[in-house]
Amino acid sequence: MNSLAKQIKNLNNQLSQQVPQEVLEVFEKSINDLKMQNIDKKSIKIGDIVTPFSLLNTKNQLIHSKDILKKGKTILAFYRGSWCPYCNLELRELQNNITKITDKKATLLAISPQSSDHSMALTEKHELTFEVLTDKNNKLAKQLGISFKLQEFALPIYQAIGINLEEFNQNDENTLPIPAVFVIDTDGSVIYKFIDTDYRNRLDIDELIQSL
Repeated sequence: MNSLAKQIKNLNNQLSQQVPQEVLEVFEKSINDLKMQNIDKKSIKIGDIVTPFSLLNTKNQLIHSKDILKKGKTILAFYRGSWCPYCNLELRELQNNITKITDKKATLLAISPQSSDHSMALTEKHELTFEVLTDKNNKLAKQLGISFKLQEFALPIYQAIGINLEEFNQNDENTLPIPAVFVIDTDGSVIYKFIDTDYRNRLDIDELIQSL
């Protein structure tokens, strides 16, 4: 079991003991509903071309995918938001492996719909050295086929535990990306893809690095 998988296993154990059962049941229902939507099968596929995009970083500067791809392969790591403990574990583990990524002349971009202010706080908290970008209204996630609307039955639970998506994402859509990681080659084509509608499951970072 790799390092990230071990951390997730420990987190699952902690949450099972600390979070009320009725809350855990709603989370499970939400995950099962997403599985039924077959989002992973409908999303962008290996070999498909990612349309060029521009997203704001934590300094409110536009980062253009065309400029990044001129330097080499690009990793797009979509996460739900800084409120998601599983996303935090994944981002920290990516940071722990950033040298292995840059040694392969690749660039890592972390992407979520949350505002730049929240992304800045996340960057500072975990001392992230890669770009953390805001995908306003999940525009890019929608293009890649990994966006979904949080179910009505789940919204009150999220709000009750302090996750106000309207505040985090600065809109009233309540849409999120499925946590997904893509490697884009210099011609814009997808050469690696990890997507799982169960947000508790995350990629093997060693496998990601091998794909570069």
